[in-house]
Amino acid sequence: MRSTSNPAFRNLPTGSAGHGSYGPNVGFNQPQGMPGYGMPSGYGTPQAPPTERPMTVDDVVIKTGLSLGTALVTGVLAAIYAMGQAGANNIGPIIGLMVGGMLVGLVLSLIMIFRQKPSGPMTLIYSAAEGVFLGAITGLFEFIYEGIALQAILGTAGVFITMLVVYKTGAVKVTPKLTKWIIGATAGVAILMLANLVLGLFGVNMGLRDGGALAIIFSLVVIGIAAFNFLLDFDMADQMIRQGMPAKWAWFAAFGLMTTLVWLYLEILRLLSYLQGND
Repeated sequence: MRSTSNPAFRNLPTGSAGHGSYGPNVGFNQPQGMPGYGMPSGYGTPQAPPTERPMTVDDVVIKTGLSLGTALVTGVLAAIYAMGQAGANNIGPIIGLMVGGMLVGLVLSLIMIFRQKPSGPMTLIYSAAEGVFLGAITGLFEFIYEGIALQAILGTAGVFITMLVVYKTGAVKVTPKLTKWIIGATAGVAILMLANLVLGLFGVNMGLRDGGALAIIFSLVVIGIAAFNFLLDFDMADQMIRQGMPAKWAWFAAFGLMTTLVWLYLEILRLLSYLQGND
């Protein structure tokens, strides 16, 4: 499999679900009847039991939809609670929700990334935790900037759908060169954000998160990079389908897509707060 900047998809095993080195499935961007890719050397080949069918696009769509729906439910509930607490000028519970959801999501994501095994329950719990985390932040922002929550949701959905269309139509090909560029850009912004956080602890302001012009430009760049990460996520899921991996691996594809969605939504919400704060 090609490399990806999403840690969820690193070092995945390839398999055939009992169909040999060529999977019979059609991926996100592959015409019916075309053979899948053969398995590259250096990877294991987990064979699914004869009764276990291979992964399909529908599996990925359904599992991603369930994960996203779980995040939306917990997110809405957390946002309503956070808005009520913000109205009562009680910030403590909001911070508790944010930190709790973030820590649970972080721990689960690390477990899934290092285990490299699909798990429906863990994916859904991860999605629920991230929903609580994002919902608490959204509720607080919505209390300060009315209407920002809907804008952030629509913006995230718009970017996701746009990149899916771009991938399916082949308007942008996921080549090894593009993959390396996206991975490098993702690593670059991650290092900048980490440096900004560490220096901020010592009172040094890099201007990346203070709501100024540089912060707005930086957020736009990060949103663009996150959007291009969807191309790698779609391509990785596509390869998993074409290689005939067992259907249960659709949960892992859903987990990978959720990590990018969480990142994108948080950055769009941040950008919108900058723009409304400067009005």
